[in-house]
Amino acid sequence: MRVSESATGEQPMSWITTIPEDAAAGALREAYRAVRAARGAVANIYRVHSVHPEVMVAHLELYRELMFARSELTRAEREAIALAVSTANGCRY
Repeated sequence: MRVSESATGEQPMSWITTIPEDAAAGALREAYRAVRAARGAVANIYRVHSVHPEVMVAHLELYRELMFARSELTRAEREAIALAVSTANGCRY
């Protein structure tokens, strides 16, 4: 299923069919809750995992490990790397 273009005429980043939060049950509902609790909101980068809630939770844990775990890099350096990679990949996140 393809999502329609935005008001600006741009294609949305993902066109993967997702399960909305208000339709989530069981493990998916819990995965959405975990992401919302950790991040304050559920970004599309997590929603694309809605058909596999265990992957959504694993993605959240990977993000938390990369950005917040003990490291020789500062948080600002990690964010700068993430921005550079996203830019190189043409990603708006």
